[in-house]
Amino acid sequence: MIKVMNMRQLMAGISALALSILLITPLSAQNKAPFTIPELREWQGGMGSFKMSDRIGVVGEGDAATVAGQFRDDLEEIYDWELRESARKGAGMVRFLIDPAQLTEEGREAYLIQIESDQVVVTANDPLGLFWGSRSLLQMMEQSHDLPVGIAKDYPLYPMRGFMLDVGRKYFPIDFLEDVVEMMSYYKMNTFQVHLNDNGFKVFHDEDWSKTQAAFRLESDVYPGLTARDGSYSKEEFRAFQKEALKRGVTIIPEIDAPAHTLAFARFMPELASKGYGDDHLDLFNPKTYEVMDKLWDEYLEGDDPVFVGEVVHIGTDEYSNKDQKVVEQFRAFTERYIQKVKSYGKTPMLWGSLTHASGSTPVSVEGVLMHLWSKDYADPQEMVKLGYDVLNIPDNKVYIVPAAGYYYDYLNLPYLYKEWTPAVATNHVFEEQHPQVKGSMFAVWNDHPDNGISLYDVYHRMFPAMQVIAAKSWSGEQVSYTLEQFEEGRLRLSEGVDQNVLLRPDQLAEGLFFESETPVQGEELDAPLDGIGYNYRVSFDLVQKPNPKGTLLFEMDDEDETKFYLTDPINGRMGFARNGHIFDFGTYLPLSRELRVTVEGNYKSTTLYVDGEKVAELPVIPHPDDVGRSRTRYLVRTLVFPLEKMGRFNGSLTNLRVEYLGLGEKY
Repeated sequence: MIKVMNMRQLMAGISALALSILLITPLSAQNKAPFTIPELREWQGGMGSFKMSDRIGVVGEGDAATVAGQFRDDLEEIYDWELRESARKGAGMVRFLIDPAQLTEEGREAYLIQIESDQVVVTANDPLGLFWGSRSLLQMMEQSHDLPVGIAKDYPLYPMRGFMLDVGRKYFPIDFLEDVVEMMSYYKMNTFQVHLNDNGFKVFHDEDWSKTQAAFRLESDVYPGLTARDGSYSKEEFRAFQKEALKRGVTIIPEIDAPAHTLAFARFMPELASKGYGDDHLDLFNPKTYEVMDKLWDEYLEGDDPVFVGEVVHIGTDEYSNKDQKVVEQFRAFTERYIQKVKSYGKTPMLWGSLTHASGSTPVSVEGVLMHLWSKDYADPQEMVKLGYDVLNIPDNKVYIVPAAGYYYDYLNLPYLYKEWTPAVATNHVFEEQHPQVKGSMFAVWNDHPDNGISLYDVYHRMFPAMQVIAAKSWSGEQVSYTLEQFEEGRLRLSEGVDQNVLLRPDQLAEGLFFESETPVQGEELDAPLDGIGYNYRVSFDLVQKPNPKGTLLFEMDDEDETKFYLTDPINGRMGFARNGHIFDFGTYLPLSRELRVTVEGNYKSTTLYVDGEKVAELPVIPHPDDVGRSRTRYLVRTLVFPLEKMGRFNGSLTNLRVEYLGLGEKY
């Protein structure tokens, strides 16, 4: 709660009448703080409300005009309003103001929101804080268009609040990355690390490096053969992506991971591979290694408009062998070389903490270097802080997601994280809250097991609830005031971002009938509220099928996973589905020329087919068939987001289509 004396100081220049109303209102009558993620750090409630509607005006001058314009655009996109820059006669106003004297001690992300009965004023010392204030207003509006009168003061405890996505072992289209940015922005998560290169494990590819998955996901003019052919980003689209993210308050940290995790480099240029440690390690004693890496970094860092836009660049240095001290010293020299390379372009180098694992005498710079703390064995947290490093906590035993791998987390332990964890909690040590060298935290999705059936949707399904929880704790640390139950109830009222519904969930998460059509027309778009239905659903229809060729579609949608539901799949001619490069069938041929009631149910771990009320087949997560007899096994995920954008053409008829939403399920 803001003390009265501080409130008066903070609100200099704000309506004295409005302030006096707030301060004399009996505590029992004061409005409660509106629910937001992260929660508002301080709140003084008044009485009454301000009505948000298409009658309001949204204004801002100077640097505040850009934020005001973005807020206005967001309102129009979400609610289909047509707002003017100035209010209509008699309408209320939402004003955005930059005041360099405000909240100087709280930093550039801090903001004030004053909600009166006839206006809302958002004030900050920097456009970034002003933008975060606009996100809080949007979250309030999701829950009610009547904003409670009151004054909020908000600011983060930690400057870096982030997420890391491994795109090296699983390709994510740029549109997906943009969806992630929108989600992060909505929850004031400001740092998105994109892990651009990596490779799978040789054990899953007949112990043969030539068969093992590997990819470098960024276009290169200097070494065009290095860029992956199964999905990559052009330099121009990646540059534009970073710039657009900055407009949403999110800094992209691009990562080139070397000198380990580099099978893509060895595949492009075999002489770069280490002879002693495997093709996924660079040869640290080969001058060619440094020639290639130097030119690559120069390509992405040089010029007035570099490919790597942000202030921080990640140089990798993760998990190189330490069996030979001579190699360890050379690894440390490699690390120092690329710290200095990044610094020479005016950027801040970031690296995976490996200096406990690679302990030695070769100097590695500390000043101006940011280190990930991910493993006590690779970088002991206390040791790294004692050396002087600024650190970003990303403890593998708490915040690593590796989908369907059987180790680390498949879904994060959200109750534990909300109740017990903060950015000060490393793998094996708890720093004091707001330790000056602890700059914040991240969580991560690693895609260790390529070709395991995990779809883009499945990854996003794991990310979203984790994003809400990590956002809350990264902003407020120990100082969250909601109970876990209050937080859980509140977060379900909030969406993924501005007009964003990648999870394809019904409005208000309403259980029951979602969509029905007695006679959908073959070959035409369905009139469903969404292009598909996400977990947990039941889709039923009456089907009379006649002979059809393999690959005959019943339903499809034009999404990033290229999701299709087949009457006859392209391989075996059985009912099945395809998404994200995988085709699964239900293992049975349905009878021809008689009416069947077909039902499909799907959740985060299985897809089930019923015919005339009897279960015909269930496709759960199973050990990967390709790994039978191997020392290690992957798992194969056979989930389906049901497509509802368009009907296919086929011989037969489909009637009485009914789509039901069964609720959030156990993971939400």
